[in-house]
Amino acid sequence: MMTLLDALNRRYAVKRFTDQILEDDRLDSLMEAVRLSPSAFGVQPYRLILIRNPAVRAALVHHSMGQDKVLYSSHLLVFAACSAVDSSMVDQLVDEMVAQRGGNLETYKGLEQHVKSYLNDMDLAEKAKWADQQLYLALGNCLTSAALLDIDCCPMTGFDPEGYDRVLQLQPEGLRTVAVCALGQRHPEDALAEQAKVRLPAEELIRRWP
Repeated sequence: MMTLLDALNRRYAVKRFTDQILEDDRLDSLMEAVRLSPSAFGVQPYRLILIRNPAVRAALVHHSMGQDKVLYSSHLLVFAACSAVDSSMVDQLVDEMVAQRGGNLETYKGLEQHVKSYLNDMDLAEKAKWADQQLYLALGNCLTSAALLDIDCCPMTGFDPEGYDRVLQLQPEGLRTVAVCALGQRHPEDALAEQAKVRLPAEELIRRWP
């Protein structure tokens, strides 16, 4: 496995993929890494939709501003936020804590009340923004984890979310598309692969207090 900095220096937003299909074990490792992403209170107000089906992805190209890497890659990973951010999510979290950590519902009563109060203080727009923030933590972790697993990818927000929701029939499931990420292996003729990575110098980006 590459070192972290080697992987991050090598990764870029791939514009052209090969037709190679990623192995199941690497995909499984990536999905597990994303599942382990941090989120506020441990609530994960989003779902991951991994799509291989070419027909479905071809339908999504129409809603992707012509970005055909949605189709011409190994897989497409859709990050969909939960439309309803409410106390039921907290109940599910507490149930999982009981199942995975032990104890009973009373053990986590304080946490349950705190998180429910936190969410109840938000209006619908604030809840949607909060859900998106947790989702982007997972997306960022996906990009780093993919790089370490030698999986190339291209994150995208330039698409029609409502079009995606219709094709994937997400509304009945209480989900809405927020971001997508094409996964695969970079094509040797992708011109961007050899370009230098451009970032702000460390002394400009990082402010160190004495």
